[in-house]
Amino acid sequence: MSTTTIIINIARLVNIREQSYLLSGAALAELPCIEDAFLLVEDGMIAEYGAMFELEIKVPQLPKHVIEAQGRFVLPAWCDSHTHLVFSASRENEFIDKIKGMSYAEIAAKGGGILNSAQKLNDASEDELFIQAWKRLQEVSKLGTGAIEIKSGYGLSVAGELKMLKVIKKLKEKSNLLIKSTFLGAHTYPIQYRENHQGYIDSIINEMLPVIAGKQLADYIDVFCETGFFSPQEMETICKAGMAYGLKPKLHVNQLNSIGGIEMGLNLNAVSLDHLESLTREEIVQLGKQSNNNGNETICTLLPTAALFLRMDFPDARALINAGCAVALASDFNPGSSPSGNMNLVVALSCIQMKMLPEEAINAATINGAYAMELGNETGSITVGKKANLIFTKPIPSLAYLPYCFGTNLIDRVMIGGEFI
Repeated sequence: MSTTTIIINIARLVNIREQSYLLSGAALAELPCIEDAFLLVEDGMIAEYGAMFELEIKVPQLPKHVIEAQGRFVLPAWCDSHTHLVFSASRENEFIDKIKGMSYAEIAAKGGGILNSAQKLNDASEDELFIQAWKRLQEVSKLGTGAIEIKSGYGLSVAGELKMLKVIKKLKEKSNLLIKSTFLGAHTYPIQYRENHQGYIDSIINEMLPVIAGKQLADYIDVFCETGFFSPQEMETICKAGMAYGLKPKLHVNQLNSIGGIEMGLNLNAVSLDHLESLTREEIVQLGKQSNNNGNETICTLLPTAALFLRMDFPDARALINAGCAVALASDFNPGSSPSGNMNLVVALSCIQMKMLPEEAINAATINGAYAMELGNETGSITVGKKANLIFTKPIPSLAYLPYCFGTNLIDRVMIGGEFI
């Protein structure tokens, strides 16, 4: 049964684009808007938009369902392209350890961190994991997220990784959100493989990947490339094995150290390179050059809430943008280093701590976030033919008020596929 809805008297319709394309460098500051606007939704898709004075010309006959949006801004829903939303338990005890001065590496060395989450996840049933993940997914959707990537990586065994990916598949089937799944078996080394790294890599390649590919459980492959975890060479080996099954790389690099992950990720034509808290000047130049010259542009996905929670330096968004890079923003929602999927906070922190303009941050969290999940033709902007995943703000004085008033929930309603949630 077809449904048609028209939204009228929108104070500002944000991020309108006749055509979709990834935004790099200075283009990130360009955020087309229409004041005093309308938006027509048909069967869950954006069908038409324009200024109110054009309404009678563009929509001669109004549908029965009319929504009044006086004083409200309407934006495309957030596109959160990096999360670990499926996990079994929180890790607030490690939060206390961090307050007392323990480092990320020290917590990991005593069996905490990812290994802690892995133990708890392997003890949980698939149904338990799904119930918890579904609740989190509903929470982030109410905060404005309409598309999301979810990684495995807390299983660290054939059974555990498959269990996580099956949960993500169930989320895809039940939810109206656009969801992409990423296989992150190479998150860390399980205890039994601590002295046998090649043994675990062989397990990923020979045991996990064939089953995951056969059951079509993942869209991407990821590796945590970091000192004490996986080297650039190990990342290359794992990614090439995944790529042979059609899984494109989306990679954790340069969170704690610069060890060559950027160069290797670019050589692999990764969809995105994520974290980037620890960048050298040479790497920024390198990322800028590929952005300007490479038709298959690798996106720099920044995760400011992780830097906040770990008390690290924030990624240098300003330098990346000035170098001409395509920047996306994501929440890194996970129990250890970013226990929040609130993309409104991500956008605010990007302005407050990374000196991004509100327009840049909104573009990075919508259209570029969509491209970081290869969903740029389906969501991320107000474009005819895209899914009507929309944020309706409360009455606000300006666009800059969204990141400026960071402690207030300014979202009034969220529409997913043309239906309010």
